[in-house]
Amino acid sequence: MRQNRVQWVYSSRNIRELEERYDEWAEDYDRNLEEDFAWRGPQVAAEVFARYVPKEAKVLDAGAGTGLMGEALVKLGYERLTGMDLSRGMLKQAARRNIYEELHRMVMGEPLDFETGSFDAVVSVGVLTLGHAPASSLDEMVRVTRPGGYVVFTLRPDVYESHGFREKQAELVEAGKWELVEVSEKEQVLPRGEPDAYHRTWVYRVR
Repeated sequence: MRQNRVQWVYSSRNIRELEERYDEWAEDYDRNLEEDFAWRGPQVAAEVFARYVPKEAKVLDAGAGTGLMGEALVKLGYERLTGMDLSRGMLKQAARRNIYEELHRMVMGEPLDFETGSFDAVVSVGVLTLGHAPASSLDEMVRVTRPGGYVVFTLRPDVYESHGFREKQAELVEAGKWELVEVSEKEQVLPRGEPDAYHRTWVYRVR
């Protein structure tokens, strides 16, 4: 099952099944991603994030999982981290890192239980993808970010083109909700298990 864990999770038929599968995977998640896939998405995204977001920023890690992105940010000097994820099992693992001020069980694509403008930045790595968080998730990510703050996320190029992200991102620009600051070159993020999987990191400034 190990090499097929990613596909197994991506094939979830609904949010409940997705949550259950992540709950089941949670204890082995970090080890499997390292040993079987050499997952480097958090490190790649954190380097881009740090070019724009000051270290004192209050940051929401949206789709935090076991806290790998939070850990990458802490290594760069960020301390004010809030995490959210749909899986209680994954959040339990994230809590063990002792790096988040708060952890919440919430679902991307649904209304988030945060006040408007609560965060200086929102980051989401490996979450806006097939069978996970839909393009509509971006609306709430923008809402909970203060004007002048940043929304940073990763997308596979094929998902950007085929799952409504291109249209949603353009819609938010046209509505004056955000402006594009950077989109990175393609980066290989699963070199061992899925060498053909690439991400781009997108950075928007909220208006």
